[in-house]
Amino acid sequence: MRILVAISALMMTGACSIQEHIVPVTFSRTATREVCIREHAATRETFLAEYQRVLEQRGFQVRVVPENSPLTTCPIMTTYIARWSWDLTIYMSYAELHVYDNGVDVGRAVYDSRSGGARMDKFIDAETKIRQLVDQLFIVQQ
Repeated sequence: MRILVAISALMMTGACSIQEHIVPVTFSRTATREVCIREHAATRETFLAEYQRVLEQRGFQVRVVPENSPLTTCPIMTTYIARWSWDLTIYMSYAELHVYDNGVDVGRAVYDSRSGGARMDKFIDAETKIRQLVDQLFIVQQ
């Protein structure tokens, strides 16, 4: 009986996962430093504010463009989407960033804790997670 309980607990823990997937984009110091962010009105404004702040701290000039702007509006365009969930408190459960070079998808960062179940580490600070995703997505070579 103990073995069945242990196996059940192990299976339940395995089903509770937090996933991250990063395909980084490398920029040279001499490359264009302007990045446009296509606004996503359905995502909390605080996400956009932090995303913009982190990119500017990394040395990029950031321009926010309207939600319906084509991906070719700027040479380097980025889009985002994020969702918050409720489980004891409100927390960012999903975030997805895409980077486009002249309309071609060249990089992405995805954070997904929607299957986090009982894991307490799903209750992350959204600003910290945005910073981590940007740091892993936007690589600037010396």
